Amino acid sequence: MSDHISLQSHTDRPTHECGVCGIFNHEDSSKLTYFGLYALQHRGQESAGIVTSDGSHVNVYKDMGLVPEIFSEEILQDLQGHISIGHVRYSTTGASNVTNTQPLMVTHKGTTLAVAHNGNLVNSIELRSRLEEQGSIFQTNMDSEVVLHLMARATHLGLEKALEKTFSTLKGAYSLLMMTQDTMIAVRDPDGFRPLCLGRLNNGGWVVASETCALDLIEAEYVRDVEPGEIIIFHADKMKSLYPWPKQDSHFCIFEQVYFARPDSDIFGINVYQARKRMGKILAQEARIDADFVMPFPDSGNYAAIGYSQASGIPLEMGVIRNHYVGRTFIQPTQSMRDFNVKVKLNPVRSFLKDKRVIIVEDSIIRGTTGKSRVRAIREAGAKEVHMVISCPPTRHACYYGIDFPSSTQLVACNKEVDEIAVYLGLDSLHYLSLEGLVEATGLTRKHFCLACFDGNYPVEPDRSFHKDALGR
Repeated sequence: MSDHISLQSHTDRPTHECGVCGIFNHEDSSKLTYFGLYALQHRGQESAGIVTSDGSHVNVYKDMGLVPEIFSEEILQDLQGHISIGHVRYSTTGASNVTNTQPLMVTHKGTTLAVAHNGNLVNSIELRSRLEEQGSIFQTNMDSEVVLHLMARATHLGLEKALEKTFSTLKGAYSLLMMTQDTMIAVRDPDGFRPLCLGRLNNGGWVVASETCALDLIEAEYVRDVEPGEIIIFHADKMKSLYPWPKQDSHFCIFEQVYFARPDSDIFGINVYQARKRMGKILAQEARIDADFVMPFPDSGNYAAIGYSQASGIPLEMGVIRNHYVGRTFIQPTQSMRDFNVKVKLNPVRSFLKDKRVIIVEDSIIRGTTGKSRVRAIREAGAKEVHMVISCPPTRHACYYGIDFPSSTQLVACNKEVDEIAVYLGLDSLHYLSLEGLVEATGLTRKHFCLACFDGNYPVEPDRSFHKDALGR
């Protein structure tokens, strides 16, 4: 889901924008969807919503905030029905409002249609312009709304033909769920950029979710991934698959493995925890450093740090401690409290760091501003040497497929060489995992992945009207 303006992330971490979960044929569908979204909270912390249907009546509830903040037991009781789809979302500055929360829902010619979208359409601006010229009126600035307008214009063809016509018009990344009064639909783009999996509930119903961790929480059995280029229709007691596109190579987002997915999930057939450990292991082979201990910045570097430590034989320690009770605060620190946003989350163990040679393991460097503050805190705690290893290659290119990377001009690796970044961050040395090493850690091959944020080779080129610095939402 995206906005049609160029936006800048307000965080130095890469941010993902959505997670989806849908339940079909279960009397407690809203509650199961709630728990599925709870498991997917890491994919979006800005807003959440659930749409349900009992076969004739459709209800929706969505708001800004975290899943447990939005939904109470009373609200879930009001969301009756055996079908539901839900969504968690992250948005950047300028797009954070109730209007842009999902699922989006419309009624057209007596049929209600809702959509929950993970990804980014790279031809949405041209499609929106064309639809507006033909009389369509848009209520949001999200590309996901384009899907609803295209579906509404094709309803006379019947559901299957409408789906084929709509999605053959779209370009980009979309793992999404749709729902009518009596049907749930799951769609994954032909490149398979974003993950989407299918599970079976213990009553025989179905669940579709962004990650397998959502299936685990609601005790659903993993069946398989929704295939790239597959449309699944759940209706009555049947499940039907359509494959409207010619078979092609997948382009899985490799950054799901590096950073976004929960480590207890299996993504693209790969266990994330094991893949991140292998990244650390290969890093230890590529970057041999003499040091007293290895430490992550929790929690992002934890699993690669385990792999690095085990492969290098250098002990793993927690040189900084994370405050797990950091909430949303509107109270700003005084100017004298330097680097407050860094310190409130992570605090160095000063007595342990003093006079030590330290290897910090991180998953990525985006702008470098947060990393610079964190390294300075390690230095001020008395560390003698500070080295850093990164479990992916330098991020040099913007993402158009649903990850909120800044424009290339804001990416520190686009503007500086590795040794210059080391100086900027205040490090004794800096080492990135090679692209070959990253792919090797997944157990697949380069042809399976989208590596555009590293090598600039975009599998689906955005239309010319799609602003080159626009960010995927």
